[in-house]
Amino acid sequence: MSLLEAAARADELAQSGAERELATLRQEWDDELEAAARSADYRDRAVAYRAIGQFRFRQKLELLRRGLEDESPAARGSALLSVQLLSKESPSVVNGIRPLLHSILTTDGNQAVRRLAILCLRNGSPQRETIVLLNGLAEDDEQDSELRKAARTVSAELKKRAGPKGG
Repeated sequence: MSLLEAAARADELAQSGAERELATLRQEWDDELEAAARSADYRDRAVAYRAIGQFRFRQKLELLRRGLEDESPAARGSALLSVQLLSKESPSVVNGIRPLLHSILTTDGNQAVRRLAILCLRNGSPQRETIVLLNGLAEDDEQDSELRKAARTVSAELKKRAGPKGG
């Protein structure tokens, strides 16, 4: 079984609530996941960063943070997919890396990576600076139309969750 297959199996176990089996699988694949994240091949790194989320590996948040700074857009995108998955149950994942997500959102050269950063921010706490940043992107005619639409949608969701004081 490859890391990719093990990660898919881990995701199935997590979704079905099989915590004991998931913990065993995490143990079995921990070293291989770490090695793949340090690979010279961006494809291996992308699989590793994606696997962190599929394994629900909260202990690997620092490794995931490195993935967000990877030179490869594929690796950054995979890391963002894991952030999004891990943050569905806990906004602290997004809240802990919010400045990095803001940086990706405003400076990354890859539009898909930027849109994924927006989707991650959806799962964080509704903070004013995030809402302001998203509103600015939504209203910037020089931005990609899909990026503007995603920013507008997530900003509205965050404002709604923030209540009367939200932006």
